[in-house]
Amino acid sequence: MGKNSAGERRGLSQSRRPSERSLSLEENGVGSNFKGTTLAINTFFKQVSPAPDVMNCCLTPEMLPVKPFPENRTRPHKEVLEFPIREVYVPHTVYRNLLYVYPQRLNFANKLASARNITIKIQFMCGEDPSNAMPVIFGKSNGPEFLQEVYTAITYHNKSPDFYEEVKIKLPAKLTVNHHLLFTFYHISCQQKQGASGESLLGYSWLPILLNERLQTGSYCLPVALEKLPPNYSIHSAEKVPLQNPPIKWAEGHKGVFNIEVQAVSSVHTQDNHLEKFFTLCHSLESQVSFPIRVLDQKITESTLEHELKLSIICLNSSRLEPLVLFLHLVLDKLFQLSVQPMVIAGQTANFSQFAFESVVAIANSLHNSKDLRKDQHGRNCLLASYVHYVFRLPELHRDAPKSGGSAANPDPRYHTYGRTSAAAVSSKLMQARVLSSSNPDLAGAHCAADEEVKNIMSSKIADRNCSRMSYYCSGNNDAPGSTAAPRPVSKKHFHEELALQMVVSTGIVRETVFKYAWFFFELLVKSMAQYVHNLDKRDSFRRTRFSDRFKDDITTIVNVVTSEIAALLVKPQKESEQAEKINISLAFFLYDLLSLMDRGFVFNLIKHYCNQLSAKLNTLPTLISMRLEFLRILCSHEHYLNLNLLFMNTDTAPASPCPSISSQNSSSCSSFQDQKIASMFDLTQEYRQQHFLTGLLFTELAVALDAEGDGISRVQRKAVSAIHSLLSSHDLDPRCLKPEVKVKIAALYLPLVGIILDSLPQLYDFTVADARSGKSRASGSYEEQDVANGINQNVALAIAGNHFNLKTSGAMLSSLPYKQYNMLNADTTRHLMVCFLWIMKNADQGLIRRWIADLPSMQLNRILDLLFICVSCFEYKGKQSSDKVSTQVLQKSRDVKAKLEEALLRGEGARGEMMRRRTPGNDRFPGLSENLRWRKEQTQWRQANEKLDKTKAELDQEALISGNLATEANLIILDMQENIIQASSALDCKDSLLGGVLRVLVNSLSCDQSTTYLTHCFATLRALIAKFGDLLFEEEVEQCADLCQRVLHHCSSSMDVTRSQACATLYLLMRFSFGATSNFARVKMQVTMALASLVGKAPDFNEEHLRKSLRTILAYSEEDTAMQTTPFPTQVEELLCNLNSILYDTVKMREFQEDPEMLMDLMYRIAKSYQASPDLRLTWLQNMAEKHTKRKCFTEAAMCLVHAAALVAEYLSMLEDHSYLPVGSVSFQNISSNALEESAVSDDTLSPDEDGVCSGRYFTESGLVGLLEQAAELFSTGGLYETVNEVYKLVIPILEAHRDFRKLTSTHDKLQKAFDNIINKDHKRMFGTYFRVGFYGSKFGDLDEQEFVYKEPAITKLPEISHRLEGFYGQCFGAEFVEVIKDSTPVDKTKLDPNKAYIQITFVEPYFDEYEMKDRVTYFEKNFNLRRFMYTTPFTLEGRPRGELHEQYRRNTVLTTMHAFPYIKTRIRVIQKEEFVLTPIEVAIEDMKKKTLQLAVATHQEPPDAKMLQMVLQGSVGATVNQGPLEVAQVFLAEIPADPKLYRHHNKLRLCFKEFIMRCGEAVEKNRRLITAEQREYQQELKKNYNRLRDSLRPMIERKIPELYKPIFRIDSQKRDSFHRSSFRKCETQLSQGS
Repeated sequence: MGKNSAGERRGLSQSRRPSERSLSLEENGVGSNFKGTTLAINTFFKQVSPAPDVMNCCLTPEMLPVKPFPENRTRPHKEVLEFPIREVYVPHTVYRNLLYVYPQRLNFANKLASARNITIKIQFMCGEDPSNAMPVIFGKSNGPEFLQEVYTAITYHNKSPDFYEEVKIKLPAKLTVNHHLLFTFYHISCQQKQGASGESLLGYSWLPILLNERLQTGSYCLPVALEKLPPNYSIHSAEKVPLQNPPIKWAEGHKGVFNIEVQAVSSVHTQDNHLEKFFTLCHSLESQVSFPIRVLDQKITESTLEHELKLSIICLNSSRLEPLVLFLHLVLDKLFQLSVQPMVIAGQTANFSQFAFESVVAIANSLHNSKDLRKDQHGRNCLLASYVHYVFRLPELHRDAPKSGGSAANPDPRYHTYGRTSAAAVSSKLMQARVLSSSNPDLAGAHCAADEEVKNIMSSKIADRNCSRMSYYCSGNNDAPGSTAAPRPVSKKHFHEELALQMVVSTGIVRETVFKYAWFFFELLVKSMAQYVHNLDKRDSFRRTRFSDRFKDDITTIVNVVTSEIAALLVKPQKESEQAEKINISLAFFLYDLLSLMDRGFVFNLIKHYCNQLSAKLNTLPTLISMRLEFLRILCSHEHYLNLNLLFMNTDTAPASPCPSISSQNSSSCSSFQDQKIASMFDLTQEYRQQHFLTGLLFTELAVALDAEGDGISRVQRKAVSAIHSLLSSHDLDPRCLKPEVKVKIAALYLPLVGIILDSLPQLYDFTVADARSGKSRASGSYEEQDVANGINQNVALAIAGNHFNLKTSGAMLSSLPYKQYNMLNADTTRHLMVCFLWIMKNADQGLIRRWIADLPSMQLNRILDLLFICVSCFEYKGKQSSDKVSTQVLQKSRDVKAKLEEALLRGEGARGEMMRRRTPGNDRFPGLSENLRWRKEQTQWRQANEKLDKTKAELDQEALISGNLATEANLIILDMQENIIQASSALDCKDSLLGGVLRVLVNSLSCDQSTTYLTHCFATLRALIAKFGDLLFEEEVEQCADLCQRVLHHCSSSMDVTRSQACATLYLLMRFSFGATSNFARVKMQVTMALASLVGKAPDFNEEHLRKSLRTILAYSEEDTAMQTTPFPTQVEELLCNLNSILYDTVKMREFQEDPEMLMDLMYRIAKSYQASPDLRLTWLQNMAEKHTKRKCFTEAAMCLVHAAALVAEYLSMLEDHSYLPVGSVSFQNISSNALEESAVSDDTLSPDEDGVCSGRYFTESGLVGLLEQAAELFSTGGLYETVNEVYKLVIPILEAHRDFRKLTSTHDKLQKAFDNIINKDHKRMFGTYFRVGFYGSKFGDLDEQEFVYKEPAITKLPEISHRLEGFYGQCFGAEFVEVIKDSTPVDKTKLDPNKAYIQITFVEPYFDEYEMKDRVTYFEKNFNLRRFMYTTPFTLEGRPRGELHEQYRRNTVLTTMHAFPYIKTRIRVIQKEEFVLTPIEVAIEDMKKKTLQLAVATHQEPPDAKMLQMVLQGSVGATVNQGPLEVAQVFLAEIPADPKLYRHHNKLRLCFKEFIMRCGEAVEKNRRLITAEQREYQQELKKNYNRLRDSLRPMIERKIPELYKPIFRIDSQKRDSFHRSSFRKCETQLSQGS
C-alpha cells in the first residue's frame, strides 16, 4: 500500500485535503503478477499481524531493495510512506526526495463540444524539448519501474471531470529553473474514424518546480493554453507568462481552469523560509559563490552577509516545529560548525560562536517545551538524546574552499541512504558502547590500551560516518595528523573548549536554560572530548596533559555554578526541587564520564567541591543526604569503580584523595593489610577516606543518614542502603571479580560497613517481633545507646580519634547510657543491610575475621551476636505462598537487584560451601547486567518498576528455590561467625555471657524454618557446645536451655528422618550431660516436659507419630549407653519418657474435642492436674484455661483459674521467703474459693524452688502474684462477682502497702469503691448462672458412660437450649440417628436402653441448702456462690403416672453433691453423691403452701413496693378460679382428721401453714389497698371479697385441732415433781400408745 503509482484511484472526495486521504488498496504493492484475493472485512483484520523484526525482500518507498534481499523471486514487501493526519516529528535520517502530484478538476464546460472524454498526460521535464521528459515517474506493479509519462482515467462525456490519480515522482537531486511539470490535455474519441487518430489535442499547462530557488508545493489553479507553447515558457509560471508574439490562445481567457495539488516529501528541500535562508547563507560561506546572492525575495551582498547570517541564526527557533525537527541534525551540525569554524567575510574576521550557542540553547528549550515531542522517563527530549548518541561528531574545519567546478572530483556524499544494514551495525555498536572494558591489567580479560573506555564512549559514534549521516562537509579536520593549515590566519578552536567557554560566559535566560537542560550540554561536552582524544591519538599520553588548563578552569566553574544552581532550586517549591534532582543526576553522569577522560585527581577535586558546596548551602539534612547519595551512587556505578578506589594498590604508596590519577597499569600489586591495625579496618577512619575516596564518601553518607533524625529521613536511609546493596550486587556479578582472591580484596574494601551496621543495631527492624513465633524480642538493654554530637555519630568520631567504640574507657552498663530516639529502618532496608553484612563476612579473609573477633571486647561481641540473631529471623524461609503476599511497595523495589545479590551469596566457596550442591540460575536472567548501565537506558539498576508484574508458576518456583537456598547459605555464614566467636571467647574471661548469646542465636535459628543441610551442621555445633561448655550452660543459661529443649523436641517431630535422628542425638546428649553435671537432671526433665506441653499445645505442624518414634529412639540410646548403665540415669530417662507419652496422649486427645468446650476444659484440667509437681507447667496450663474461658465469655471461671494460679504462686513464695504481708500459701485463698486448697504443695515429689531452679518464671515473684490477683479481680468484676473482688484485694493490699506503692493503692481502692457501688446498685439484678444435671448413658460415650455432671450455663439458659446444643454436638460426633435425649428426670434403667445408641438426660437443678446454712447465706450473692449441693424434684404417683389427684401426688427430691464447689476452674463438675427423699401427698401440700406463703411475704415486704408483682401473687392465692388452689388443698387434707395417728403431725403442720397463709393474704390485700389508684378500687373490692370468702371457708378447718395432740402427756403427780425423774417425750408417747 502507499502513494506509489500513477493512474491510481484515490478513495476520498475532493473536499478532503489530499494529505488526509486514506491510501488506495487497489494496486499499490500488488501487481498483476500476483493473484488478487477477495477479503471480507472481518477476515482482513484477522490476517493483520505485527511485522517481524527483520523482513526479507523489502522495498523502500523509493522502490530500493533493502538487505537482506534474496536472489530468488519472492513476493516483496513494500514500505508505505504515509501522509499522516497529525504531524510526525522524526528527523530525516535517510535520503528522500519525492514529489506527489494530484490532478483534481478540469473545467472545460464552455469549450467546444469535442472536449468530452478528457484525459491528461503528465510529464516531468528537464527542458522544453519533448525528448526532455525524464523517466522519474513511478510505474504500476505490472509495468516498468519508471515511466516518462502517465495518463489519467477518463470520465465519459464529462466536460468538467474530477480526477483521483496520484502521480509519484522521484525528484532529481539537483533542480534547475528548467525543471517543470507538463500537463497535456486530450479528447479521446470512442468511435474512431478510419485512418484518423483516436485522440485529439485540447491544450497544455505547466508548473515550474522551482520558484526563487524554492520547491513549489501546494494547491494551484492553472490556466490552459489551447495552442503549442512558445519557447522558454518553462522559466515562467503559467499564470504570469509575459506577452508573446504571436499571443498565446488561452481557454476561458487565461483564467485558471485546472486544479492540482503538489506535495513533496524531501530531505533536500526544507519548505520553510527560515531554514531555507539559514542553509543558503551557510552554503555561500562554504562554496565559491558570486555576490549578491538571492535568498527568497531578497538579494544579499557580501557586506550584509554577516548581519543576515546572524539574523538567520537568531530566527532559526522561529521555524515551524515540523521542518525544524525534520532537519534538526543538519541544523545542529551547521550551528556547531559555525561555533568553531574561523570565518573571514568581506576581509573581516567574523565570530558566530555566541549566536550559534544561543540558537542551540533556544532550540533545545523549544524541543523540551513542545507538548508534541516525546520525552523519556527522566524528562529528556528524545530527539536531542538520539542526536548526541548517534549523530553528533566533531565539526570539521574546512581547508581551501573548492574552486569552481572542482567539486566534481569528489562525489557528493549528501545523499547516502541510512540503510537497514548500517542501522543494525550502529545499534550493535551502541550496545557495545557501554560494555565493561578490559583496560585494567589486574583483572581477567584481554590486555589492551589504557583508555579503551574512550573508544567505548564514542565507538558507535564516528565509525562509518559516511553511511550513517545525511550530510557533512567534505574537508578534514585541522587536528588530524598531516592536515594542511587553513588558508585563513585565524587561531584554531576546539569544540569542547568553545562549548565549555560559552556555558561559562552565558548570562540571563540563556544561562538558566543551559542549566535547566544541562544533560544535553554535558553529553555534548563528553562526546566531543572523547572524539578529540581519539582523533589526536592522545590516549597514550598522561591524562593531566590531555586538556588545557583554561578548559579545566571552565569545567571547574561549570561544576561550581551547577552545584550552586542545584542548591538554589532545592530551597524553592516542590516543582523546582524535582528540577534540581534532574540537574543533580546530569552533573553526576557528567563527572562519571569525565573519570574516563580526564585526570582522575582533578575529577575527585570536583566531587569534593560539590559535596562541600552542597553542605554549605543546604540546611535540611534529608534533602542534602538524598542529593549527595543520588550523585555518589551514579559515580560508584563506574566500570572502574574498584580501581578508582585504589583497591589494588599498595597502602604505603597510596596518595590522599583527591589525588593525581594513577593509570591502571600501575595498580597491579595486591593490597597489604599486615601493617594496619586490624580493628581500625572495620572503622570509617580518615585514612580510609583518603585512600578509598568514593567508597569513603558513600559510607560517610550512609553513617550520617542512619544517625540522622527528622521527616523524610527513612526514604534517605533506604536510598543509602540500596546504593551499597546495588554496588555489592554489581561486584559479585562482575566477571572480572570471580576469583576468590579478588573477592577477598573487595570485601576488605567494604569492612568499615560492618562497623556502621553494628552502630545502627538499635535501628534495625526486629523480624523476631514480626514473626512472634518465639514470643521473645531483643532485650532493650542489649544495645549501646548513642549520643548525637553535631549530627555525627559519636562512635564514628571516637573511632577516627583512635578510641574504638568508646568501650575501653567506659565500663558502664549499656542501660546506663543516655537514651536516644532512633529512626527505625523498615524490613526491606534492614534486609538489604543484612545481605551486605553477610556478603562481607562470607568473602572476607577468614583469618582476618578471626583476629578481629579475638581483639574485640565482649560487649562488641554481644552486639555482633545480636546482629546475627536478627539475621537469622531476617532470612527465614517463607515458602512459596509468601511470594503472593508481597506488598506492592516491595514489588516496586527492583526485584532483580535483590535476586542478584541473593544469588551471589549462593555462589562461591563459603565456609561450608562444599556441603551445598545447589542449582543456581544463570546470569542470563539479568540482561544488560554486564553493561555499564546508564540512566538513559531501560535497565538502570536503581530504576523503580511502577507496575506490578504478574509472575508465572515457574517464576514463583524459582523465587522459592532462591529463597530457600539463600536461607541456608545465610544461616551457614551465621554459624561460621558463631564458631569464630566461640573460639575467640575461649580466651576471654566473660565467656559465660558470650555462650549465652551464641546459644540464643542457635535457638532462634532452630525456631525458624530451616533446610536439612543447615540443621545437620547446627545440631553438630550444638552438641559440641554442650560437650565443651555443658556445666556453664546448665548453670547460667536456664531459660536458654528450656528454649533449646523446646526447639530440639520440635525437630524430634519432624517428618525428615535425617533431622529427627540429629535432634534425638542432641536431646539425649543434653540429658546425659545435665545428669553428669548435677547428678540429678530434674530441671532438664521439667524443661523437656514443659517443652512437650508447649509443643503439642501450640505447634501447628506437630506430628504425634514422628514424636513417638523419636521418644523410642531416645529410649534405645539410654538402653545401649553402656557407660551409664551403672547409674540411675536410664531409669530416670524411662520414667520421663513414660510421662511424656501420657501427656502426649492427653494433649493429642484435646485436638479431637476442640468443638466440645466442656470436654476440652476437662482434658486441660486433667493435664494441669498431671503437672501438680511442676508448678511452672501447672501455672501455664491454668493460664491457658483462663484464656479459653475468656474467649467463651466465662469470666468467673477464667478468674478462678487465675486465683488458683495465684494460690500456686503464693504456696511456692511462702517456701522461698517468710514475709508477714504475703499470703500464707493457698490457705489464705479460702475466702475467695474453697477449691483453692488444691494448690497446696504437699506431695512427696514437690520440687524445692530454691534448689532445683523451678518457679523461676516471672510470675513466681511478688509482682507476678499481684499481677495474677489484679487480673482475677478484673475478671470477677466483669463477671459480676463484686463481693469476690473485695476478697481478692484483701490479699493484694498488704503487699502494696509493704512496697509503699501508693499509686497502685489509689487505683485499687478506686476499684473497690466501684465494686461496692455495683453491689448496692445491682444486687438482685445480677444473674449468676443456671445449673443443669446432665447424665450420659451408652458405650458410645466411652469414659463418660453412666457419668453425671452438673453443668453451669449462662444465667438465662432454658432447658431446650442446652438440650439442643448437646444433642446437636453429639449428633455430629455419632450421627443424629444414634443420639437420643431422655425427656423426663426419672431414674434411668440401663437394661431398657438400646446399646447402639447414646442417651443424654438433662434436668434443671437448683442450689440446695440445709436450714442451718440459710442463716449464713443471707445475700443474693451468698446464695449463688460456693455451691456444692443441688436439688431437682420428680413428681410421681404410686400407679406409675407422673401426675395425679392431690391425695395421690407424691414427689421425689434428689440432692446431688459435686466434687468441687461452683464457680470453679471449669464449667462442669462431676456428681460424687446422690441422695433421694420421697414426700407423701400431704408433705407435698405442706411444701407447696410454705412456698406460696413465702412468695406472699416477699411480695408484701418488698422495698420499693411492686404493685404488679403483689397483685399477681394475690391473684394466684385468693382468686376464685384457681385450679388445685389453696382451698382445694385444704378441703382434701384438712376436711377430716386423718385416721392414721402418724399423720397427725403433718395435718397439724399443714393447718398451721394455712393459718400463716391466710394471715399473709390479709396483709397483702391491705398493702394492695394502699398501693392502688382510683381506677382499681373495683378490682380491690373483688380481691377483698374473694379473700373474705376464702378466709371464711378455711376458718372451720384452721380452727379444728386434733384432740390427741393437745391431751396432757402424763398425769400430774404432786409426789413426783422432781424433774430429774421425768420421762422423755418419746417414752411417754410409747407408754400412752401401750396404754391405749
